[in-house]
Parts: sequence; C-alpha cells; structure tokens
Amino acid sequence: MSSSNSFLSRLTARIEQVDSLLCVGLDPHPEFLHEPSAVGARDFCLRLIEATARIAGAFKPNSAFFEAYGAPGWAALQEVIAAVPGGIPVILDAKRGDIASTSEAYARACFEWLGADAVTISPYLGHDAVVPFIADPAHGAFLLCKTSNPGAADLQSHSLDGETLYLRVARLATAWNTLDNLGLVVGATDPEALASVRNVAPNLWILAPGVGSQGGDLEAALRSGLRQDGSGVLVAVSRAIAQVEDPGMQAARMRDRVNEIRKGVSTRPGRLSLRANEPSQTPLLSPELASLADGLLQAGCVQFGEFRLKSGERSPIYFDLRRLTGDPALLRRAAAAYLLLLAGLSFDRLAAVPYAGLPIATALSLQSGVPLVYPRKELKEHGTGAVVEGGFEPGEVALLIDDLATTGGSKFEAIERLAAAGLSVRDVVVLIDRQAGARQALAQAGLRLQAVFTLAQLLDHWEFEGALGADDLANLREFMARDQQ
Repeated sequence: MSSSNSFLSRLTARIEQVDSLLCVGLDPHPEFLHEPSAVGARDFCLRLIEATARIAGAFKPNSAFFEAYGAPGWAALQEVIAAVPGGIPVILDAKRGDIASTSEAYARACFEWLGADAVTISPYLGHDAVVPFIADPAHGAFLLCKTSNPGAADLQSHSLDGETLYLRVARLATAWNTLDNLGLVVGATDPEALASVRNVAPNLWILAPGVGSQGGDLEAALRSGLRQDGSGVLVAVSRAIAQVEDPGMQAARMRDRVNEIRKGVSTRPGRLSLRANEPSQTPLLSPELASLADGLLQAGCVQFGEFRLKSGERSPIYFDLRRLTGDPALLRRAAAAYLLLLAGLSFDRLAAVPYAGLPIATALSLQSGVPLVYPRKELKEHGTGAVVEGGFEPGEVALLIDDLATTGGSKFEAIERLAAAGLSVRDVVVLIDRQAGARQALAQAGLRLQAVFTLAQLLDHWEFEGALGADDLANLREFMARDQQ
C-alpha cells in the first residue's frame, strides 16, 4: 500500500525535488572534531547540514557517536535532527533490533523523542521485532540485509536451502513492506550482492553505504542496484563529504556523478519479460525463478500427455503442484517466489484456497510472518460450525493464495465464503496462470490476479533451456493459441 504520507513516498518526493540520490551521513568521529564532546559533535553536524541541505536527498546521523557522550550526546542528537530542514527525511543509523516490547520502546525513542523519520534495524529477531518500527506508514525502517563490513559474510552469506541468508531477508522485506515504509541496507562494497538483492526485491529502496573510504565503487554499485526506473538506491556518503574543505561543493559533485551514471545505465529487462518470436540469446527469467521453473519440471509437478481438467476441458499439460509437499526445499522456494508479488499489496492476512493452496499458503505464512486463514471446502456441522478457520476480525482484507489459475471458478467459491464471514478480497496470488480466462473473469469482478509465472513464460523458458521436445512444444503452442481465441 502506498500513500502520499508514507515514509518512502516522502523520500521519493524529496529525491525528485532535488534530483539527488545522495544521503549525507552525519558521523561525528572524534578525530573529526575540534572538541571531542557532545557540543563538538553537534556543531560538526550542523555545519554539514547547512552546507549540503540543498543537495541532500536525505540525512543519516549515526547515533553511536552521540550516545558515546551520554545524556548530553543524546540531547545533541535531538538538536541535530531538529536542525534538518523540513521535507528532508532523516534516517537514524541506530541498528536497533530486540524483542517486540523492547522494539516498541526503541521506536518511540527514535520517532517521538528524537524526531527521526526512519531508522536502521536488524532483522535477526524476526517479524515481531520489526513491526513496531513500520506500524505507522509515516515512519520507516531500513532492514540490515548485506552490510559493508568485512565480517558480514560470517552470517549473511550462509546458505539456507540453497539461498543465502541475506537474500532470504530481502524476500521477507518485500512481504513486510505493506505500508510503503520498509527498505534494505546493502553495502556498496558488494555489487554482486546488490544485483542479487535487486533481483529478488525489484521495487524496494536500498540504502547503500560504503562508497568512499570503505572502498565501494559508485558506478558498480549503481549499475547493480538501481531499479528499472533509474532510482531506488540511496547512496550514503559520510567521510568523502565531511573531510573536504567545501562539503557543499563536494556533495554537488557527487550528486552530479550519480546522475551521470544513472543516465548511462540502460534499463534492464523485467525479471519476467517474455521472449519475442525470434530465438533469444539471453535468459528469460531471473536465476531464482529459472531454478524454480526447472525444479517444478524435475519434481514431476509438470506432466505432458492428455489430461481432463476440472473445467472439463482436455489439455496436453497438467500441473500437479500438490507434489510440492513432497519436496520441502522446493516448496520453500515457491513460497519465496510468492513473496516477490506481495510488495505493494494491501492486506491483513493470507487466505488459502483448499486444498492445493493450503501448503503453499502455510509455507508463505511461515516465511513472511503474516497470519493465515482458510475457508472450509465442506461446511462444518459440529463444534463452532465455522465457515472460515483461523483468527480474524470482520472487515479485514484477505490475500487469496492458490496454486493455479485456470478459469477462476474455485477462487470465486473461496471468495464467497470469506465474504460471508466478513472478509474482503482484492488480490488473488497464484504460482501459475494457465491463461485460460481466470484473469479476465476476476477483473470483471474487480479483482486482480498476480502470478509468479504465466504458462507462456514457462514454455518460453523451457524451450530456451531445451527442456522440452519439439512435439510437446508444438502441441502446447497450438493448445494455447486455440484456448485464447
């Protein structure tokens, strides 16, 4: 969900206003100060703010250099944040992260007492520890994903079911960003990680520290991390601006260099772009989605022959996605792919279409921390007689999860039962859209279909990879052409 008052919408408005992706770091290292004290730290930052305010897309004060001076330092930090001109977002570099009740106290301190607009936080304690910082769309957070310090690889690069921990964090952030106020911290020192994160989180804002004294290459970082719209990376720079004679001039030079690179970066093709009719020489899907598509084929979730579908129509291809339950690693990867589609959608909880949608939605709930309900397929004649299982409040919005979309019939059955219980549905999310009319039928009812893959995209990919025989491909192409007439 996005609104004009959300943190990221205000950040975007500021960046567009001054045409600057530069985030000026306010890091009053003791060696920079004439007087190593709270007053010295305050004055150092106030001079930087005055010199660079016309250039900065945002300011990022580092709380550690103020907290080191005790109560006077805390008061100085408050003065520094208050001195930032209105309309320029302040991202407090505090790296908070604790259990939920403690996070609530940290959030109040950062937002209410200090007056920051956003704060850097750790994802290590999970969703409940993050929620207090992003509960109000007017305030935001940047989740530590792949940091720029030498020891980052000790944990962040470890593999979980074939995926690095930092990419798992990126996928979770896409699901948690329901109020348009959550971004990621990815160090500019690792362009490869930046590219990987951008691939799995195509729309999120990335705060990229490490340019300058830490060795980050500005051009490589931008080429790896920019979104397709040429934005989405907030370049955090501290020493390279603070240690020169004219910080304002240096900030202007850096902004101009960033914009020069932005103009030279060609727009990357969409991660699910379809191939043209002519043979392609480049991959059609991102590495993660390509691997998932191949995994479905290898696990027997895709079968070829002659099959009768639920609709009564005969088809040369059959998707048996219930087989995902027999391969937990593949099921986890499928749920991670769903997470990509959740960014920007507005909902209160997940709702699974029984039965095929239940294991997928459960895996998705476990990965995202979003609660799950499901409408019963058969009416319950004992106990509570509930039509919808799971805790919820009438008036909430449910995001409907299923495995496939064909005609849309089963989706409407589930939506009717959810509506009878007081839950509304706006979006339906599936792994595969067979492109057999479901999207159009749902659209006529005011509903949007979101799909990880379309059948056409899968066929294009498998043909590109040489995974299907010529006869199967010909039959499938003919079937699709006939089905879409």
